[in-house]
Amino acid sequence: MASDLSLLLVVALVAALSFSQALARDPGALQDFCVADSMSKVIVNGFTCKNPELVKADDFFLSGLNVPRSTMNKVASNVTLINANIIPGLNTLGISMARVDYAPRGLNPPHIHPRATELQTVLEGSLYVGFITSNPENKLVTKVLNKGDVFVFPQGLIHFQFNLGRTRALAMSFLSSQNPGVITIANTVFGSKPNISDDILSKAFQVDKKTIDWIQSQF
Repeated sequence: MASDLSLLLVVALVAALSFSQALARDPGALQDFCVADSMSKVIVNGFTCKNPELVKADDFFLSGLNVPRSTMNKVASNVTLINANIIPGLNTLGISMARVDYAPRGLNPPHIHPRATELQTVLEGSLYVGFITSNPENKLVTKVLNKGDVFVFPQGLIHFQFNLGRTRALAMSFLSSQNPGVITIANTVFGSKPNISDDILSKAFQVDKKTIDWIQSQF
């Protein structure tokens, strides 16, 4: 009897873990498509579906992604995210993409996508990219990418891209969620509203409070 109970507990644990893994991804579509209805006032996890009879080709279409984006900002890069907010037809399909423009020495700062793995390919220039594994190892995994190279950033890990070259660089990223989310580490830690107490940050980063105050003033 005891062995049967142990076996039952093991099976239940495996089933629970499998179920939790399934919930860690966007839910699968139960129909051909569910075009996002941006006018609906119903609050759901994602978007409600537009009446299929009102769906048109433009709900699945976007033009202009070939146009270079401005990189005139502090980090000299520009991320153009294409998700279900931009192409309503992406709703429930579990995928999105981004065009990323980099000026020379431009940086896509360390950040995470809480809901997606990212697959990036370089179309122009060269990028120094990397991600950091979780505690306690915190191993830095890096690679220099050239035109045509592809790199994977695992879901939830801090990662970055930096343009090593003297010319502009361009990359396309594909993400495993219709709404991958982004948390830019510096902006989040030092630019929160209201600010995190400098008592906390000075101890966490082992620097004086004046340094923390100065960094927070940059955001």
